[in-house]
Amino acid sequence: MIIASWMPFLPDEASSVSAEVDALYTYLVIITIFFSTLIFVSIVYFAIKYRRRSKNEIPAKINESKALEITWTVIPFLLAMTMFVWGSSLYFKEYYIPKNAEDIYVVAKQWMWKFQHPEGQREINELHIPVGRKIKLIMASEDVIHSFFVPAFRLKEDVVPGPKRYSMLSFEATRPGRYHLFCAEYCGTNHAGMIGWVNVMRPEEYESWLSGGAAEGSMAASGEKMFQDLGCVTCHRADAQGRGPVLQGLFGKTQTLANGETVIADENYIRESILDPQAKVVSNFQPIMPNFKGQISEEQLLQLVAYIKSLGGPGATASTLSNPGGEMSSPQMNQSSGAPNTSAPQSNAVKSTPSTERSAPNESRPK
Repeated sequence: MIIASWMPFLPDEASSVSAEVDALYTYLVIITIFFSTLIFVSIVYFAIKYRRRSKNEIPAKINESKALEITWTVIPFLLAMTMFVWGSSLYFKEYYIPKNAEDIYVVAKQWMWKFQHPEGQREINELHIPVGRKIKLIMASEDVIHSFFVPAFRLKEDVVPGPKRYSMLSFEATRPGRYHLFCAEYCGTNHAGMIGWVNVMRPEEYESWLSGGAAEGSMAASGEKMFQDLGCVTCHRADAQGRGPVLQGLFGKTQTLANGETVIADENYIRESILDPQAKVVSNFQPIMPNFKGQISEEQLLQLVAYIKSLGGPGATASTLSNPGGEMSSPQMNQSSGAPNTSAPQSNAVKSTPSTERSAPNESRPK
């Protein structure tokens, strides 16, 4: 708050990194002003002092100065290195995802922000979070590139469409209040209207708001229902007798692929496994899992991810370990859902899409 207090044009400092970002930018601004002034004054001074006074005047010979050349080389180098070290350390601090962060799932679309909490609460262009807790946003785009930007938090993250990645952003709000949310990437004709609010609440107020419940239950419960509706349970069985890998204990686990490579089963891996099953086939399984791209929405995909995370694993946290259905076949729609290599032939487990797809709640786009 020290820097923001004497720079009225800055937004509030409301996150754990806001003051550090402001300090770095203040340092850069001071360095820029100092050297810009020094260069400008020097140009004017030397232009006057060493101007040509007569047509026949011959300038005196100037001998080079090693000390001067070393000085104006070393000082800028040291200043540049301080900027690099300071900036890179702050970057890694901002974009490090702590394991104990609370997950919140985000879908960006023209032209709105849709949020869903693991407990099931849904919001549009409004996000409620507790003060003093680490939050992890797992973000996906339904159409074009968007950019999640909260000026008071000094954080921005692009949300890129595609089957192979979620955008992740972690932060900790430090001041209760209501803060602007923007899309900082041009995303179409109503880009300027893609705005919202982040409501930072005291823990007890947030728990009271959260206890309001959701009509459809938690995200993991919704994901479990979809897991059953899509027929995934027939291949991904908890007893390891199915044609697909076991999903219990999958999240955060190292998976060995058919090509000998290894991969960590995180959110991006699960997403890619559902939308492009042939991309990474798990060792000892055949690439027989059908492609679900275009058959489920981004919200439904996030619900499946939440369910798989609820089944546990090295990367699971207390907030995700909420198995809603007891002993179920894990939704590890592993990017290789296939048949174990056994002597008995096994058929391709092509799952049929339910006749009626679960529709997302009706939402009208902001005018």
